Amino acid sequence: MLRIGIMGATGYTGLELLKILGRHPVAQIAWLTSESNAGQCFGQVFPVPPPVADLPLFALAEADLSAADVVFACLPHAAAQAPVAAALAAGARVVDLSADYRLHDATNYQAWYGVPHTQPALLAEAVYGLPELHRTQIKGARLIANPGCYPTSVILGLSPLARGGWLKGTVIADSKSGVSGAGRSPSLKTHFVEANENISPYSIGRAHRHLAEMEQELGAQSGAQSGAQSGDEPGQGAESPFQVVFSPHLLPVNRGILSTIYVNLPEGVTEAEVREAYRTMYAGEPFVYLLRPGEVATLNHTVNTNFCAIGLTFVPGTPTLIVTASIDNLIKGASGQAVQNMNLMCGLDETCGLK
Repeated sequence: MLRIGIMGATGYTGLELLKILGRHPVAQIAWLTSESNAGQCFGQVFPVPPPVADLPLFALAEADLSAADVVFACLPHAAAQAPVAAALAAGARVVDLSADYRLHDATNYQAWYGVPHTQPALLAEAVYGLPELHRTQIKGARLIANPGCYPTSVILGLSPLARGGWLKGTVIADSKSGVSGAGRSPSLKTHFVEANENISPYSIGRAHRHLAEMEQELGAQSGAQSGAQSGDEPGQGAESPFQVVFSPHLLPVNRGILSTIYVNLPEGVTEAEVREAYRTMYAGEPFVYLLRPGEVATLNHTVNTNFCAIGLTFVPGTPTLIVTASIDNLIKGASGQAVQNMNLMCGLDETCGLK
């Protein structure tokens, strides 16, 4: 059995992890932490049945880190750095669901998140946990940086183009997420009256923090470094042949992400070549599937699953390709992908607990 610890278990990602791990054949919960609910049982926070309802919640300082083989860190950004280091020092493998270990460069991290990174050696060691790109490195790793939900949809949607050297100029990613993507802490924008029957763009252009990991990973796939820095405008970052303009929106549904991405293909690149590149890259992938010509991805293709669905639409008479990619933000965009990474780290079947 794998003994599992979850830091920050009472957010939506923690709840989803417990659902998935509850059907995982070799996972056993060792401890759960929650700073705001320490001393209670999980069932006092979420209306769930036993045995999950009876699991006790500890303050992080009280958790026996050595009692876990694998730790999932579901902590806020900038709060996971030291706890992740402590869990590694106690001998656990760690999947960090915050953004604290996603960016390879400490200076870039500080530029986007506004705080210095206190664990630069671990930052250099961490593997970006998108299995479709880094499966070999994930296997046997100690520390996985679980990707963001928006980046998972955009990176999977664009990676075949990046590998083909076909990402050029401005790439527009228009993404919409269910309200659970904003987390469980209440805020004005997620208040029912504000979110219901409304669609709200936020941090549009080149302002959202997830832009950095999108360009980091797509730049690596294309053989270039994006140079994305906080406040960059399209056209900056001369080391990269492309720049992403990212426009996230809050959608009045509970869960799911749909990214609609606009790319102008280089002259001479054909539809047949592009479709073959997608088929080749995702052949045999257990959680990515391509839709038939004429079909577009929707939330219903993937909600409540660990899948990513991708549709390709070629605009006749133009070089424009529209990529649609959908995922469940809490599963493939967070907890499901985290378990997928754990399975790979620990030498298990990648799909264990996820199908």
